[in-house]
Order: sequence, then structure tokens, then C-alpha cells
Amino acid sequence: MAKHLFTHTCFLLAFIGSMSHAAIVEYTFNVQNMTITRLCETRVINSINGQMPGPTIEAHEGDTVVIHAINQSPYNISLHWHGIFQRLTPWADGPDMITQCPILPGNKYTYKYNVTGQEGTLWWHAHVSYLRATVHGALIIRPRHGANAYPFPKPHKEETILLGEWWNANVVDVDREAYLTGGAPNGSDAYTINGKPGDLYNCSTKQTFKMEVVLGKTYLLRIINAALNTEYFFKIASHLLTVVAIDACYTKPYKTDTIVLGPGQTVDALITADALPGLYYMVASPYESFKGLPFNPIPARGIIQYTSDMSASYHDSAPLVPEMPESNDTKTAYSFYTNLTGLVMSNKPSTVPQHVDEHMFISYGMSLATCRSTQTKCNKTVGSIAANMNNVSFEFPTKMSLLEASFKNESGIYTRDFPDKPPEYFDFTNGTAVTNPFTVKGTKVKRVKYNSTVEVVLQNTAVIGSENHPLHLHGYNFYILAQGLGNYNKSSAVKKYNLVDPQVRNTIAVPASGWAVIRFVADNPGMWIMHCHLDLHLPMGLAMAFEVENGPTPDAILPPPPEDYPKC
Repeated sequence: MAKHLFTHTCFLLAFIGSMSHAAIVEYTFNVQNMTITRLCETRVINSINGQMPGPTIEAHEGDTVVIHAINQSPYNISLHWHGIFQRLTPWADGPDMITQCPILPGNKYTYKYNVTGQEGTLWWHAHVSYLRATVHGALIIRPRHGANAYPFPKPHKEETILLGEWWNANVVDVDREAYLTGGAPNGSDAYTINGKPGDLYNCSTKQTFKMEVVLGKTYLLRIINAALNTEYFFKIASHLLTVVAIDACYTKPYKTDTIVLGPGQTVDALITADALPGLYYMVASPYESFKGLPFNPIPARGIIQYTSDMSASYHDSAPLVPEMPESNDTKTAYSFYTNLTGLVMSNKPSTVPQHVDEHMFISYGMSLATCRSTQTKCNKTVGSIAANMNNVSFEFPTKMSLLEASFKNESGIYTRDFPDKPPEYFDFTNGTAVTNPFTVKGTKVKRVKYNSTVEVVLQNTAVIGSENHPLHLHGYNFYILAQGLGNYNKSSAVKKYNLVDPQVRNTIAVPASGWAVIRFVADNPGMWIMHCHLDLHLPMGLAMAFEVENGPTPDAILPPPPEDYPKC
């Protein structure tokens, strides 16, 4: 095994973040209805400040971000700052009933957190029901010393690309109907790039995102998958992309013509305008790993337009179209995800923890559950579609958030008995290996001592169906030590562990019928949910939470909640 003579830049930032010249970056977010027309229909949606996508938060490493959230909408709301560590500010993390009760209509809450030790592309979104379909935006943390501090050549310009999806329906009603029937929700009607479907959709020729480039210049694309339930292939015709960061962690430069993103993931990529001046489509097409599941095959399209010395003939010609992978091309997705490595610095001790205190094996996937009395349209003979981790289908509390219950040592809200392993081991990739697909509901968490190193084997199962699940861990980045297809085998997997320059993320797309191994140091006290970022799977129960204990010093002890902390 190679000697560990490197420091991972993503974790190095966490230790050398400087408070010098730090600023307070302040925004007011009015959560409100807005009227918008898409796909020939005019609809009322939830939004922030009447924008869709919402405002971009911009800060520098070390700054303090303050968001005054005012709920003027008819729905409960909470906001999550996806990828922010929230060190000693877990009250501001945002997941509904995990770290806070929702902000009720007519009420407000101020989120305040620091971004020391972090830089890159993150994002924010609603964390209640399906509201994040339209309530989301970019969160850009720039280096303390500006663009010249990037570990790659300074780009000519930067562009944020938010990939999303659109329903010709009220998304809260879509979520509610799925619950009542115990089935899957209706799929979206369109995919979008920066809120625009593109010219393949009805009434959308003028709702096509366009980006102008100058011949010979290099641009930084900050690509965010903000979709609810769709993973994407992303390509630009006749251009290569160089990945330089994922989930706000720098990578070794990786050249590719295809980028893959699960919901919740971000990719920073450089593109050089080195093609013949003209028009080129950027395309986001769905990656659907679940075989037989109906989906919308029409991709979202934007246009790259060269501006230097373009003749009229170029302006009038049709943009070139990239050849996209097939929607079920797991080989391309797996190749992209496994070829990324972290950016390291030479002649420094490794920051990848070598000793592990807590070993966990989490099998997860789809299952069935008994219909609830409130699921009035559910087929009681068949049962309700559910999801589970180690055969526990997560149930959200209703009286108090998990974090508040932990802080107050309140009993009856949750239990500390989330299992470290599944109740039985079987051929996880064989959909017929389980004769009883029913799971049990529970609000169970895993309690972890402060500063302990946790290693988790994530095993995807094929019960009911196999799918690439993007799993997001709040409050932490983690090292991805290894990934593979099939059933996890410890003896062969350990030989594949990358303890030198593993990629670092906050959201991992575990391969369909495959596995991954992640490792992190639990040095951030609080209650941190880990859940599937395909939003249809969260209310079905594909989640668990880590309860991280306080540390021994004042700077590792959770403070009380702020005075305006929402009440249930």
C-alpha cells in the first residue's frame, strides 16, 4: 500500500480556515407564492423573493452567513444549507423535525452559521415535503483570497448551472397523493436548466438557458443537481469538461465529456471555448437505474453561444447536439463516480483516519409497510411502498425535533438503538432473495462518541427494485474509500481502499446493486440525518440519524437553541 504522505485539501481547509477579514453576509428570504408560466400553463408555486431558482448566496471562506427567513406562504417551511458543516450551529441545519420544527405560515426564523474551512459550490433548499422543487438556489463559498487562490488556473468567468425538474401540478399535492395511496408519486413533466426546460418542450423555445462564451477563454461551471427525483447525465456538444471539485471539495483534474450527478451533488468543471465558433447544446438527460420504472425521456437543453467574430450563418444554424448515454447506462455512471480522486498536497501527513472506532454495515433499499389508518387510498392487501436502512423504516417525530429532544434529554421522541448491521445477511443484489419484503417503522438513531472515527459500509439492495441512491449526510464530509458492484466482500474490498487521495463528498451515489465504504470523524456535536436525496424515498423511510455527543472542551459543546427557534 502506498505511503500516506499527503494532506487532503478539503479537510486541510477545515483546520486552516482564517477568520481574518471575515464578513457578515446577510440576506432576507421571503417565502412566498409566485405565478409562473411553464409548458403552456400558468401555475402558482412556492418561491423565495419571487425567484425560481432562488437567490444565490455568495460568501468567502470564514464569513458568517445570516438568513432571515420570513414565511409568507401557505405551507410550513424549513431551509437546509446543503453541505454546510454547521459546527456548533446545528439549530440552523434545517431538516424538518430533525434539527427544527418547521416555520409556520406567518412566522419567521433567522438562520446563522459560519463557513470557516469550506469553499466551493454548495446549495440551499427547502426541507419540507416536495417544496424544494421550486425553493432552492446556489450557495457559493469563494476562497478567502479570491479567484487567484483556486488550485487551478483562474477562469475567465463563472456560470452556475442548476439542474431541476418541473411539475404541471402542485408539488405538495403530488407528495400528499403518494402518501394517501401508499404508492410512488407522479413523475415530473419536464427537466430544467436554471429553471428553463429548453426547446424540446412545448411553449419553451424562449425558455431555454443560454450562455455566451468567447473563443479561447476558459469558464468555470458550477453544476448543481437540484432535482427532486432525477439523476442526470450532463454534456456539452463538441467540448470536454475538466472536473476540479465535487461537493465543495477539490479533486485532481479529471477530463471527461460526460458528468453524472445525483440529486444533492455538485460538480465544478472547467470548459474551454475551443471549438469552431457556433452554437452548441448543453444537455441534461435522465439516468434511470431502476429497471422498468416509467420516466420522462425528454432532456433539458441549454445553448452555448460563441460571441467572437460569429458570422450570421452561425447564428442562424441549428446548435450541435451531443450524443447522450442511454438512460440506463450504469457503466458510464459508475466509471465517472469511481474515477474521481481528491486533490492532495505533497509532503504532509495524511488526513485520512487510519484507526476506526465504530464499524457499521447498513443495507438499505425499498420494502413494504402496513398501510396506516391515515393512508385512506392505500391497498391494505398489498401494503404501502416503504424504504429502510437495516430493516428500519425511519419515522419522523411529530412533537419535537430530534435535536431539541437530544439537547433536553427528552424521552419518548426517539430511541438510541439503530442497529449496526442488518438483521440478516443475504444475497442483497437478488430481488427474490427475500420472501418477506415488509419492514418496521421506527425513530432510531446511532449514538456516537465525540471525535470517534466511523466507517460505514453502504450496501444497496434489490428488494422490490435496485436503484442508484444518492445518500446525503448532514453536518459532515466523508471519505469515499471504495465502491463496487454486487455484494460487499470485506476481504476483497479492503484491498481496494484508497487511503491516500480518496474523493470527499457530502452526498454519495451508491451504485445500483452495489456498495460503497465511507469514513468520517464525528467531531461535530449534534443530530445529523443521513438520507436518500431522491425525495420520494425520504417520506418512505430511507433515512437514519447520528447523534454525536459533546466533546470535552467549551468549543465542542452544543449551545442552546436561539431565542426565535421555531416551536411545533
